Formats: sequence, C-alpha cells, structure tokens
Amino acid sequence: MKNYIKPLYIGIFIVFFIACSDDKTDFIDHGSLTGRVVEANSFDPIENAKVTLSPTNNSVFTDAEGYFTFDEVLVGDYSVKAQKEGYLAGNEPISVLADANANIIFELELSDALNKPPLAPEIISPIDNSINLPLQVELVWHKSLDPDEDALVYGILIRNDYDESSLVVENLTDTTYTVSGLKHGVKYFWQISVDDSFNELVLSEIYTFETTSFPNNRFLYVQKANENQVIFSANETNEFITLTGNNQNCWRPRKNLVTQRIAFLKNVGSYTHIFTMKPDGTDVHQVTSQISLVGFRQDEIDFAWSANGDRIMYTSFDKLYIINKDGSGNQLIYQTFDGSFITECDWSQDQTKIALKTNNINGYNASIFIIDMSGTVQSQILTNVSGAVGGLNFTVDNQNLLYTHDISGYQSSDYRQLNTHIFIYNFAAAISTDMSLYKEDGTNDLDPRYAPNEAKIIFVNTSNDGVSVKQVWMMDMDGDNRELLFDNAYMPDWE
Repeated sequence: MKNYIKPLYIGIFIVFFIACSDDKTDFIDHGSLTGRVVEANSFDPIENAKVTLSPTNNSVFTDAEGYFTFDEVLVGDYSVKAQKEGYLAGNEPISVLADANANIIFELELSDALNKPPLAPEIISPIDNSINLPLQVELVWHKSLDPDEDALVYGILIRNDYDESSLVVENLTDTTYTVSGLKHGVKYFWQISVDDSFNELVLSEIYTFETTSFPNNRFLYVQKANENQVIFSANETNEFITLTGNNQNCWRPRKNLVTQRIAFLKNVGSYTHIFTMKPDGTDVHQVTSQISLVGFRQDEIDFAWSANGDRIMYTSFDKLYIINKDGSGNQLIYQTFDGSFITECDWSQDQTKIALKTNNINGYNASIFIIDMSGTVQSQILTNVSGAVGGLNFTVDNQNLLYTHDISGYQSSDYRQLNTHIFIYNFAAAISTDMSLYKEDGTNDLDPRYAPNEAKIIFVNTSNDGVSVKQVWMMDMDGDNRELLFDNAYMPDWE
C-alpha cells in the first residue's frame, strides 16, 4: 500500500508544476502598445483614425485627442497602420517586449500632400506699362496648366498709386475679366492668382497700366438717380463722367476757372450747404456750416462765385452772405427791407454789382434788382411781378443780365410754370429782349447761362406739365438755332 501512494504524490506534483509553469509563461509573453495620431503639419489630434496591428489584424480607433491603446499584445514584431479618409495612411514597424509598453506616434499627411501646384498664369493684355487706357479695361491671361488636371479658379488683385484702396475679384473660371469704374490719370498695378484647392495660391507677374488723363469737360449738369440728384460733367458729344454718387443728394454745380473747383449744393441731414470739389469729383470740402442755405424751394436756390474764386455769395431766407472758399469769414452784406426771401444771386465779373431775385414765401411777387457791394439798389428790372422768375446771369462786361419769367403770370401752390421765357436785360437801354420766340408751345425755358464766349446761351427746356423729362439745349444769341445737348438733364453750367 505504501508503495502505491508515493508515485501518486509524485504525479500530482508534476501536474501542479506544469500548470504553474504555463501560467507564468503566458504572463511574461505579453506587452502593450499605445500611441497617438496627429496631423503632420499642425500636430492637431486626429479623432476616429483607424489603427490596425498586423499580422493579427486587430484594430482600434483613436479618441478625441488622437490616442489609441492595444492591451495584451503577444511579444513579437508587428506592423502598425494608421488611416483616415482625407489623409495618407501611415505604416510603422514596432517590437512588443514582454511586460513592457511600446509607443508610436503617427504624423499623417493630408491626402493632397503630393498634389503639384499649377503653373503661374501668364498675362496677355493689357501689356505691361500700357498708357492712355479707358476707364473700362479688359484683363486677359492664358489658362494655367495643372500637372494633376485639377479644377482651377482665378483671382485678380488691383491696386493703384492714387490711394490705399484695392479691388479683389475671386472665383473666376474664365481667363478674362472687364474692370470698370477706374479713375482718370491713375496708374494701376494688377496680378492674377490661380488656385487648385490643394496648394498655396500661385501668382503671376505684376503688370501695370495707366488710364487716360481727366478730360477738360466744359459742361456740368444734374440728373436724377436713385431718388437723389447727381452731378455730371460732359463734353460736346455727351461723353460724361459722374462726379457725385447716387447715395447723396447734390445739385446746382457752379465751376470757377481760376480755382478749378466746382461748388455745389448738398444735403447735410435736413440742411442745405455749399461744398466744393475738384473737376474729377475728388477732394470734397464743405464751405458753409453755421448758416445754411434756406428759402423758397431748395431746388430754386442759387449762389455765385467771385471771379477770382476766393469767395462765394449765397442766400439764407431774407439775408445775403459772403463766405471765403475755405469756410471762414462769413459776412452778412444785405438783408431785404420787407422780409422777402432772396432766392437767387449773381456776382458781376468786376465784383462791383450783385443781381438779386426776391420773392414771397410762395415764390411769387418776384423782383429782380441790382445792388452794389454796400447794399444800395442801383437799378430795378422786375418789381413784384406775377408768375415765376429766375435764372440770373451777368455778361462779362456787366452790360446785360439773363433771367426767366413765366409770362402767363400763372401762380399755384405747386409753383407750376406754364410759359416761361428767357430774357436778356440791357442796362444801358433798360430794355428786355425775349429769347424764347422759337420755343415750342406748352414748354418752359429755364436756368439760362451764357456760353464762355457769350456767343450762345445754354438752358433747360421741358414740358409745362411739371413732370416730364428735362433737357439741356443751346441757342444763338438771337434765340434761333435751338440745339439739344443733353437729354434727361437740368441745372446746366458751361465754363
């Protein structure tokens, strides 16, 4: 019995030893693998990237911070692959050691990282250093070649030597673009960019062109646009330039040749003030500020330059003021004795005489008379007449004065005029001559101005219905040869 028991104990011991040995071997033959997946350039974490361990093909996904973990990995050599849509897959070899942690970091490149950029655009026209170009220019360039045949879009950057402004045009698929609204006499710098959506923008060479010099337009007039009045300059063939924007109300342009500035009226809130600007519409300067122009109907109010351009004469209710062109030295020089409004004025070339038109609060009972610089009345042309009156303009020698009068004598609350004629008053003979004998019936002649050589008269003609389109005309000094100059235009000036 004792002989059988001893071998049994030996067998149980061997089995226990083997079992313990297997457990110990399984524990020390494993390790772990951790790591992180990030973008190659920014090193930002990549979430939900798939990480695969080969040859086991076990897979895990990265967390919000790009980390991943493989636990209980058998000791050995492996290939680890990290991949996500939009990125180039990464493969790295790694060895897992017993009872140790292996760590690996993947820096994935975007899938377009191997994409090649397109060739730089080549400009066709206008050729570099072009001059005397119009204010609308067509820009043309060759289509760029792309090694990967990617879809391309173009952009344009235009700068100038005039101010800090620039023009940026984007997302062009064509290789031509017409740029408009350019300024006269300005040098422009332009460059084409091409974008394949994968690489940095590729830029062309920088080319330059220069627009034509500002024209010597002799005519000024006003048109209605966007419910505002807009000032234009034009030549005899009606090639015109917009001087003020349609987002502001500007009217009654008057140019002074000595200062080469245009004075005009403009709304500032609910007030009307005098401004000046250069002939191209730039360098706008407000002249009046404390005392605005007020009277019967703001569109009837007029003002006058001094001949040398150092001062401007204007009206406010029953008062007449003179102000320096820079806005200083505002001076009251005349006030009506009966409280009637001074609506219009003109200043003689030698600055010794002033023509005034006064009227009542409704625009009627109008008078035209001449005062000297001390306010003394020199002569009376019209006195308390019925019907609308206006349009004052001296000749250079102060011998004649243009004016208008509605000879129908009609008066109404809406200031409608039925038959307004242009007259020339001669001071020596004290006689007015009707210049509208050839006027079409049912129309009014308004806002007359002498031509610079005083051989013709420029004026407005329109239907007496008060709502029809106004037109700027020209006629000889005998009232004959009436010629249409500008359609849909009014308040002309010719210097």
